[in-house]
Amino acid sequence: MDFSLPTEPMNHKRKNPDPSPDSDESTTQLSSPFPDEVLERVLSLLNSRKDRNSVSLVCKDWYDAERWSRTHVFIGNCYSVSPEILTRRFPNIRSVTLKGKPRFSDFDLVPPKWGAYVHSWLLVFATKYHFLEELRLKRMTVSDENLKLLALSFPNFKALSLLSCDGFSTDGLASITTHCKNLTELDIQENDIDDKSGKWLSCFPENFMSLEVLNFANLNSDVNFEALERLVSRCKSLKVLKVNENMTLEQLHRLLVLAPHLRELGTGSLLQELTPRQHSELKSAFNNCKNLNMLSGFYEVTSIFLPVLYPACTSLTFLNLSYAALRSDELSNLLVHCPLLQRLWVLDSVEDEGLEAVGSNCPLLEELRVFPASDPFEDEILHGVTEAGFLAVSYGCKKLHYVLYFCRQMTNAAVATIVQNCPDFTHFRLCIMNPRQPDYQTNEPMDEAFGAVVKTCTKLRRLAVSGLLTDLTFEYIGKYANNLETLSVAFAGSSDRGMECVLKGCPKLRKLEIRDCPFGNAALLSSFRKYESMRSLWMSGCKVTMDGCRLLAQEMPRLNVEVIRECGNDGFQADKLYVYRSVAGPRKDAPSFVLTL
Repeated sequence: MDFSLPTEPMNHKRKNPDPSPDSDESTTQLSSPFPDEVLERVLSLLNSRKDRNSVSLVCKDWYDAERWSRTHVFIGNCYSVSPEILTRRFPNIRSVTLKGKPRFSDFDLVPPKWGAYVHSWLLVFATKYHFLEELRLKRMTVSDENLKLLALSFPNFKALSLLSCDGFSTDGLASITTHCKNLTELDIQENDIDDKSGKWLSCFPENFMSLEVLNFANLNSDVNFEALERLVSRCKSLKVLKVNENMTLEQLHRLLVLAPHLRELGTGSLLQELTPRQHSELKSAFNNCKNLNMLSGFYEVTSIFLPVLYPACTSLTFLNLSYAALRSDELSNLLVHCPLLQRLWVLDSVEDEGLEAVGSNCPLLEELRVFPASDPFEDEILHGVTEAGFLAVSYGCKKLHYVLYFCRQMTNAAVATIVQNCPDFTHFRLCIMNPRQPDYQTNEPMDEAFGAVVKTCTKLRRLAVSGLLTDLTFEYIGKYANNLETLSVAFAGSSDRGMECVLKGCPKLRKLEIRDCPFGNAALLSSFRKYESMRSLWMSGCKVTMDGCRLLAQEMPRLNVEVIRECGNDGFQADKLYVYRSVAGPRKDAPSFVLTL
């Protein structure tokens, strides 16, 4: 559930909820006709965090019931609230999802030791949420000591997910596997981890049997395969298993024989030579995996191996090939066996011919991600995809509504046709890899392409723009993108007017991410009220000055306005600006290079 401190309704009957900083004492007194216990039971059935936030505003009884019945909380920015405020507001939380650093940290734009430390949260949780069962962290800094504290503080802890986190090692994982007796999920994905050894996997007790999800795909060291094999054989409820690239095909076969009931499988490396007998046995093992609906891994794969997968492809809904540099013919041969595919991630090594096969074979496809096989900003790109591949997908995949597409070139006409073919896009992220590249056929800006996207795709919630763009693109976005929540902009725009149009439009905008654009103080200060409803604003490589940032902080005291200062800066320019809402005030762990205004 999304954390919020809404305007506190008036009177209630039983429990005294923690006053909100936004409380309005003039709110009309209302009460609920339902008994408290009935109301709490009804509200506990609400899964949508937006619905829960809304019902908490009805009256104090509903606020109170929602407070006591909520068991899961989602916090999109760890500095938007303090753990003390959270635990007072919701005393019965069992599951927490917590995000830390801004998303641009994925592009190394946020310096090391910036913050997002989980330590203070765990200290409070250890005293207030003794029955915490799940913790999901993204872009947080986690130490081995934190993981040990987690393992020892929550006797019924069940699920740990670490995505794009840093600061810990496999020693910390050993604490989790040693002490969490009821663990059902351990998901370690794309973290900056000190991979000391694979001994952590051997620390599961020999009588441990509860695991349902195990993902260590991005770890590098060898694990004790015998320990893994015993673990898989004991855990009869295991549904997700994603191993690393050190796993051999023979070992993979042995695991599949033990766990034919898997729903998701990450395969590891697929380069080893197989005897005819091994090939037949592995194919038979995949054939026995009747429940498999997701395949990933494929760190290295040869076309000789791919037929082994064909029996398992018939039930797949998600195929993640984002580590496998497949050729177009290899992808085509694989997709023929995937009639139910709804999500596909590939590298651009498949080229346009491979995407033509997607359009021909995947009529149910809803999500497509095409990643660059090499550095997207290299001067020479040896392969890739163009507008032709995207067009082919749009003609054959009418249900497509999510796309992330790295390409070498694009045209306005192609994008207009694509969104006409697939008007239900909710996520449209187009990355033309050469910054500020125009329509290569007409040499015009790409304004009309993104104008077509926001005019046609009325359900659009997330948009990433690229190519040569003038302020006209942002006029279109501000006017037509009425449901847009997240906008990412890089190397685009002509003047302050572009950003001004976005801030004055886009009524549902929550996150605005901007880098290397000609937007300055006039744009930043054009709509103070907009920042009250947004979660965050990131600006780097723009023309914002320190004076502009200070004025924003002065006019909007409830916002945290932070400037990341770089070496050699003259103190006039604001290199990187991060603005976000917070009910906790300025953070206390800001490093010396972060200036809080």
